[in-house]
Amino acid sequence: MNKTIRRTSVFVLLLVLALLGRATWVQAYESKALANDSKNRRKTIAQYAQPLGNIVVAGSPVTGSKRTESGDLDYARTYTEGELYAAVTGYSSQAYGATQLEGIYSGILDGTDDRLKNPVDAVTRAQQEPGTVVTTIDPAVQKAGFEALGDTKGAAVAIDPVSGRILGMVSTPSYDPSAIAGTTDGDAWKRLTEDPDKPLVNRALRQPLPPGSTFKLVVAAAALEDGLYPSVDARTQSPDPYTLPGTRTVLPNENASAPCENATIRTALRYSCNNVFGKMAADLGQDKVRAMAEKFGFDDELDVPVRAYPSVYPSGMDRAQTALTGIGQFDVTATPLQMAMVSAVIANDGQLAAPHMVSEVVDADGDALKTHDDGDTTRVVSAATAEQLRSAMVTVVEEGTGTNAAVPGAEVGGKTGTAQHGENNSKTPYAWFTSYAKDASTGKQVAVAVLIEDSGAARSEVSGNGLAAPVAQKMMAAALK
Repeated sequence: MNKTIRRTSVFVLLLVLALLGRATWVQAYESKALANDSKNRRKTIAQYAQPLGNIVVAGSPVTGSKRTESGDLDYARTYTEGELYAAVTGYSSQAYGATQLEGIYSGILDGTDDRLKNPVDAVTRAQQEPGTVVTTIDPAVQKAGFEALGDTKGAAVAIDPVSGRILGMVSTPSYDPSAIAGTTDGDAWKRLTEDPDKPLVNRALRQPLPPGSTFKLVVAAAALEDGLYPSVDARTQSPDPYTLPGTRTVLPNENASAPCENATIRTALRYSCNNVFGKMAADLGQDKVRAMAEKFGFDDELDVPVRAYPSVYPSGMDRAQTALTGIGQFDVTATPLQMAMVSAVIANDGQLAAPHMVSEVVDADGDALKTHDDGDTTRVVSAATAEQLRSAMVTVVEEGTGTNAAVPGAEVGGKTGTAQHGENNSKTPYAWFTSYAKDASTGKQVAVAVLIEDSGAARSEVSGNGLAAPVAQKMMAAALK
């Protein structure tokens, strides 16, 4: 054979082998990544080739699908009472992707998840009928929170303390996910993304803010567990006025005439005495306060199954800064989910039941693909400490700063909070309320946390009892019915 032809043949053979090797590599190892690439139009076509599975609340779907009138995507997502449930469902958009439950369970809802396939389908990669996501949301609790928050900028979370089931999750202002479900919704998307009130942000999970005096429950728990004080009715060593350690700065109390000097923990929670909890945090030290905060869930990423941003207890502080954390200021931040967990632990005899808002995921035949066991608990504080804190929280509602949270016929305990905002407290404060309620006759109970980020009220009218407690009261009343 001609030497030149032989060399050319060998070279061509090598090219063919290289192409075959590359094709094999793509098919065997890169196919899944390419199929799931967000730029792969075929993935989107397949996703919307059939009606999507539904997200269910109390046995009824709050999502749906409709036929599209043009284009290569056959179906688009629809929502029932979209604004009411947006903080739960998120959105599924042909143009902008999917978030929250829609995003986490996209494979289940569009029929591409491998768990939906039998062995033959797994080989042929045939698309199956979609599955269903069953939530723990109670529609009455959800609606009560949504209507009570109204036009305010804020959020609320309700949890069953024993099971950990999230009964309500609301974030306002909200939005209708149907408005951005298609491919021609650019104007609606622009309005939502440019809105300064950030309606697409789930404030219940993803906007930690200073929790103010609601954090005093965590400090009180640390003091009781550490033995700094033997009970909520023991007098503390708390001068009033209290000067922050190493400074000349006096930590003022909201109510200058309140009996806060050397007050008991019960009295200090009732009147929300800053001097008591500022000194208590400084006496305990940041390490002990942080250890207790982390037991409650601070400094941890929680999946419910939507991932919540961590609530934070800071480190590297001096004693003055540590004292400020005792009243939920300095660099302490928390989400409404986190503060609901604090009340849930206290209500549940000191145990934290893992919070979750999906009870099960099922296939088209109703067979469970995944279930969440209720009551998966961890010990945070002793039952004795929890009992004492419940007693003090009841005093707050019956005789103190949380009277607007009372639910007739139920045991209700709570804690108000007003958190400074802006440089030198120049902006309108945040209003907080965290609470629990129990109905002895039915055994029902619930823990709720409410954040009012901005109500439009004058600065002098902002208080946890005035703005946040009424929202919690309506959610608790709905949960106990």
